[in-house]
Formats: sequence, structure tokens, C-alpha cells
Amino acid sequence: MSNATIIDGKTFAANLRADIGRKVAVLKEKHGLIPGLSVVLVGEDPASEVYVRNKGKATVEAGMNSNTYTLVENATHDEVMAKVQELNTDPAVHGILVQLPLPDQVNEDAIINAIDPDKDVDGFHTLNVGRLNSGQNAMAPCTPVGCMVMLKEVHGDLTGKQAIVVGRSNIVGKPMAALLLKEHCTVTIAHSRTQDLAAECRRADIVIAAVGRPRMVKGDWIKPGATVIDVGINRIEDSSTKSGTRLVGDVDFDEGVKVAEAITPVPGGVGPMTIACLLKNTLTAACRQAGVDEPE
Repeated sequence: MSNATIIDGKTFAANLRADIGRKVAVLKEKHGLIPGLSVVLVGEDPASEVYVRNKGKATVEAGMNSNTYTLVENATHDEVMAKVQELNTDPAVHGILVQLPLPDQVNEDAIINAIDPDKDVDGFHTLNVGRLNSGQNAMAPCTPVGCMVMLKEVHGDLTGKQAIVVGRSNIVGKPMAALLLKEHCTVTIAHSRTQDLAAECRRADIVIAAVGRPRMVKGDWIKPGATVIDVGINRIEDSSTKSGTRLVGDVDFDEGVKVAEAITPVPGGVGPMTIACLLKNTLTAACRQAGVDEPE
């Protein structure tokens, strides 16, 4: 069997962002509506700062309004809450994203659930989690949405496929399972305590690896011809690189690429889709709040 098709997340994301930019231009022209995304960042975590900067750049490139509010590391819970409440009431803001993790003095759950659910473009609010799991229109978390866009592009119809989600986080694992169920897959949720995880994976036509352990899913865990979506981003030591480290996924790519039909690389697979799907959610939120149809 020849090597798997590599699912190029960068190309997918570029196409999706171009399509969103086109739709934003239509909204401006037809309705005078400019989708607005506001990001709240607490503290100066370098990784978060880079990520937030990339989000802002992508938002502006798509023709949307972008604002970032940076609060000091020792900002109180009430100060963060006040900023969220202010953005909730601003009609020019259609999407609100609070960059996680938050410092210890700020109650993460309370802040997430203070965001107006209709502006919750991360899809973390309890109401959106409930809507997603009961099959209603919900804001769904960006990474699982990105995975789903790629899966549907590869397969078209997912009806009846056996899917396994390795990982049960609220950000990826659980919402991914809900989205797969919505597409009529038969879904297994597995995790670190699953008995004979390898055997569970071998039954699956679709493997979503989101467990946060470098190269945990081996090539012989993958059913020949399966589609593998690797959500993991793990930094490992590698003396052959200038930095002494490199990024790998939760799947052993070198083994997996020989068995799977299609597989995402790390980096360059799921990662670029996450920001593109954040823009997608912001566009959807703006249309819903304005009571207008999303452009075709």
C-alpha cells in the first residue's frame, strides 16, 4: 500500500479564510454589517501573546473588526468579569474570546459562563455545550469544527462510519464526539484508562487523536485505510534541530502514514484550521445577532 494522502491544513485554512473574507464583503455591502471579534488576554504568557496576535491578524485580513484587551497578570476576577460584561453589551462586538489559561485568582468557569452565549465563539459556555449535545444550533469549539471540515472534505458523507476519539477534554474530545454523532457516525470515546486502547483504535474508520501524549497512537493501532486526524501538539527533544526541540502529534506519523488512507501532519494539519474556524464562528455569530442569512 502506498503512503497516505497528507491532509494539508494550511491549504484548507487558506481556502476557508478566503471564503469567509468574501462573505464578510457581502455582509458589508448588503447589510452594512462588519463582524467584530474581541479577545481578552490576562497577563503576558508568550505563547498566548503570539496566538492572540495571529488571531487578530487573521481577523483583520478577513475584513472583520478586531480588538484585543490585555489586562495585567494580577488583574482581579472582578476586573476580568467587568471587561466581559462590557463586551457583552457592545453591539459592535459579535464574538468574545477569553484567552485561556487564566491566572489562579480568576475563576475560569465563571468567566466563560459570563460571556453572552450568542457571542461565545469558543463554544465553551455551558449553554452552548448543552445545545451541541442535544443537536441544536450551537457555537462549537473551533478545533473540533476544523477537524470536521477536513473530514467532510475527505469523505463527503460520514454516515455509518466507525469513529474513535482518543481524549475526553471539554475543548476537543467531548465536542468532537458530539459533532461526529451529528454526522451519524458510530462514536467511541476512549482515554488513558480505556482497556486495550490499541484494539479499540483498530476498529475505527476515523481516528481523532487528542490526548496530549507524543506519538502515543502507533501505526499498528490504525486500521488500514482509516483517516487519522491528529490534534496533538507536543514539543519533544531533538538534537538535530537548531532549537534542540521539534513538534510532534499524538500519532506516530512515520508509522501512521504507511497504514492510513489520509492523515494530518503536525505541524500544518489541524492547527491552522483552528483560527480559520474562529473566524467562521464569528461570521455565524454576527449573522445570527443581526438576524440576517449567512451569505452563500
